[in-house]
Amino acid sequence: MFIPITHFTYKEAIGKANCFHDKGHGAKCSVSSYPFMAAFGIVQTMLSQIPSFHKLSFLSIIATVMSFSYASIGIGLAMAVVASGNGKVGKTGVTGTVVGVDVTASDKIWKSFQATGDIAFSYAYSSILVEIQDTLRSSPPENRVMKKASLAGVSTTTFIYMLCGCIGYAAFGNKAPGDFLTDFFYEPYWLIDFANACIVLHLIAAYQVFAQPIFQFVENECKKAWPENNFITKEHSMNIPFLGKWRINFFRLVWRTAYVILTTVVAMIFPFFNSILGLIGAAAFWPLTVYFPVEMHISQRKIKKYSMRWIGLKLLVLVCLIVTLLAAIGSIVGLMKSVMAYKHFHS
Repeated sequence: MFIPITHFTYKEAIGKANCFHDKGHGAKCSVSSYPFMAAFGIVQTMLSQIPSFHKLSFLSIIATVMSFSYASIGIGLAMAVVASGNGKVGKTGVTGTVVGVDVTASDKIWKSFQATGDIAFSYAYSSILVEIQDTLRSSPPENRVMKKASLAGVSTTTFIYMLCGCIGYAAFGNKAPGDFLTDFFYEPYWLIDFANACIVLHLIAAYQVFAQPIFQFVENECKKAWPENNFITKEHSMNIPFLGKWRINFFRLVWRTAYVILTTVVAMIFPFFNSILGLIGAAAFWPLTVYFPVEMHISQRKIKKYSMRWIGLKLLVLVCLIVTLLAAIGSIVGLMKSVMAYKHFHS
């Protein structure tokens, strides 16, 4: 949950884009991200009181529209740079950055591992699949609907990722930044502002989509452990202006607020997006996206031990485990370097 908060620097990017537009691209434009992170935490504190995942459909729609919007803008701007023929600021090559010129050999290895973790995080969505499936109607069968939805979602996501990666690299070469919209594009500033605003809205929705399963898991376990505790189980009805009647549970209010505050503070202390992204991606990818689904598939289909299919699936699990460990190592190294070089609570 630190990821959407650390990535909330896109709100900071809006201020920078406006500053560069007003004062010129060579101006020193420094905008602190901490007020924006704090504001993000306040918004999430309010949204976290949404009782369940079933009430998040409007946020999911917003996130989808926003993601398509800013991705399209980023791809379009990168294509414009490629078409102009004079925007490239780094060499291109099959192997990427050049050892001894752009990076050292060790840096390239660690960054490659970290990038693997970033990619893994992009596909670590399995934790919310069950929650999504639980919102579907029984007819047609949920598993068939989810298979089609997963195929469409993964295919679309991969296509957009490939476009962003390939066209972005063609535009900027080995100097390609981690975030095009914050590091290289400043004009037209109004379009950059709009794209960054789309990302902000996407992150607001994304936080809730990933946090709600955690909220509900903890609350359900607490209700099972202390079913007689009114603080945990009792719902109170309150009239809230413009929202009408709203169910308030004091445990939900305290626990979710504390969770948001904790994640916000940690994100403000360690605002290292790429390193944390890779680390969390590595930690979540193998067990949730590979190991458990494969083991459940083997058990459900009763695949014979040591059959070709069984061996193939086990090899897949092993390869993904190795990739996950390498990604975790690279992300930890990157995080350590960032921590040593970073001055906390300085703009």
